[in-house]
Amino acid sequence: MKRKRLTRRAGFHVGITNRSAQVATMVLTPGGQEGGPDNRHRGADQWLYVIEGTGRATVNGRTVRLSAGSLLLIERGDTHEIRNTGRGQLQTVNFYVPPAYGPHGEQLARGRPS
Repeated sequence: MKRKRLTRRAGFHVGITNRSAQVATMVLTPGGQEGGPDNRHRGADQWLYVIEGTGRATVNGRTVRLSAGSLLLIERGDTHEIRNTGRGQLQTVNFYVPPAYGPHGEQLARGRPS
């Protein structure tokens, strides 16, 4: 068993990783954004769940609104950007299958565990 208390401080923070999957938190301040037209996970699917706040996701050029309770699947290879459009923090929990990042947030080559 692995156990960790997830952080809700600003930025991107890797939580627990095993050979098959990974969890991370992402907290964007008002006006903040992550990703862009070249951002993609070549070896992992990303499930993004919004805990708090509002924003928008642009995936492969298609934009959708995000709010608390939203669940978004960003499939491997999809280009994507997440933007906070609200007045408070946009807080998300993200699951990657297989793992996409090393322990310090560095992107792994084709989703290989670190």
